[in-house]
Amino acid sequence: MVLNYIWIAFFLVAFLVALVRLIVFGDMEIFPELMNSTFANAKAGFEISLGLTGVLSLWLGFMKIGEQGGMVNALSRVIGPLFNRLFPTLPKNHPVFGTIMMNLSANMLGLDNAATPMGLKAMKQLQEENKAKESASNAQIMFLVLNTSGLTIIPISIMVYRSIEGAVNPADIFIPILLATFFSTLAGILSVSFVQKIKLWDKVILSYLGGLTALISGLIYWLSTLPKDQIKDISLVSANVILFSIIIVFLLAAIRKRVNVYEAFIDGAKEGFQIAIKIIPYLVAILVAIGLFRTSGAMDFLIDGIKEVCVILGLDTRFVDALPTALMKPLSGSGARGMMIEAMQTFGADSFAGKIASTVQGATDTTFYIIAVYFGSVGIKKTRHAIGCGLFADIVGIVASIVIGYLFFG
Repeated sequence: MVLNYIWIAFFLVAFLVALVRLIVFGDMEIFPELMNSTFANAKAGFEISLGLTGVLSLWLGFMKIGEQGGMVNALSRVIGPLFNRLFPTLPKNHPVFGTIMMNLSANMLGLDNAATPMGLKAMKQLQEENKAKESASNAQIMFLVLNTSGLTIIPISIMVYRSIEGAVNPADIFIPILLATFFSTLAGILSVSFVQKIKLWDKVILSYLGGLTALISGLIYWLSTLPKDQIKDISLVSANVILFSIIIVFLLAAIRKRVNVYEAFIDGAKEGFQIAIKIIPYLVAILVAIGLFRTSGAMDFLIDGIKEVCVILGLDTRFVDALPTALMKPLSGSGARGMMIEAMQTFGADSFAGKIASTVQGATDTTFYIIAVYFGSVGIKKTRHAIGCGLFADIVGIVASIVIGYLFFG
């Protein structure tokens, strides 16, 4: 229901802003631009879904091999004690825990092409345990918010873009992103736990989260001792070595159990194709609405308004130049990426705005895109508190990015 109101609001705001531009400013091109935007974004939604078809088929094929080889169940048992408490409505050591862990691991390594198929697989498994098929379950909401909070250990793509735009040290945003994304993820877990009345003061939860914090802190410290120009290469190689090693382990485990790996892969790939087709209307709907909001100029009016308020309050307005990335991030990943690149091209990759925009881009994930794709893939229509908790995590990540940006970059 919430997504329904937000979707309508995008259209109405876009129309009203465009009407003002036409009547007050005589902008004769605005409505043709809006209509062109609807067609362009509808096409983009279809092309994204089409592009996902191959990736989904590939990774869900390997996931099926991992399931039949017993590796996903083994991973479920390792992470089970924590997930049994974060997902109390699911049976203990449910096989979906292994899929969720692989999805989150791929996200942490910055491997979006692997994370999405695994996430969609996990959502389908969670839907099997969901009694109200059109309403998001508590477990589905916790999983979705963990994704939207966007915990990232290796933000390789952002470092690559910074390198392309001429940053002296492309990896200088590495530690700020790690800190900001950790805060957003923690905020996501806390907000969902509060709504669902999950007790976080549990020794198992504290030990897992404490161990993860220690691991991330150790990784940050180790990487901070390396020359800046080596971090990008190490991140890129290690992430892909880990991913390919997982594939090999899956294959070996399946061979050990005498699984017909080729047939298992084909079965999984068929699932990927079906899911990709199913998400097309949901993806088209959300991208068209977001495109209208941006094309109408509503985003620009919002940014200008925030800058004026900051001036009136006597605040430093340097961060405002990075806000287009922050405001676009919950709506569109590609849109936020474009805003980040635009900030670096306009103000410089090593400017304050360029670094803040890069940090924001890595701090959270795209809430509405993930909701549209993940919930759409299983026919969820009632999102309940998923949007609220996801946006709360986004806001915390954005605020943390700005604060940490001032600490690191002045």
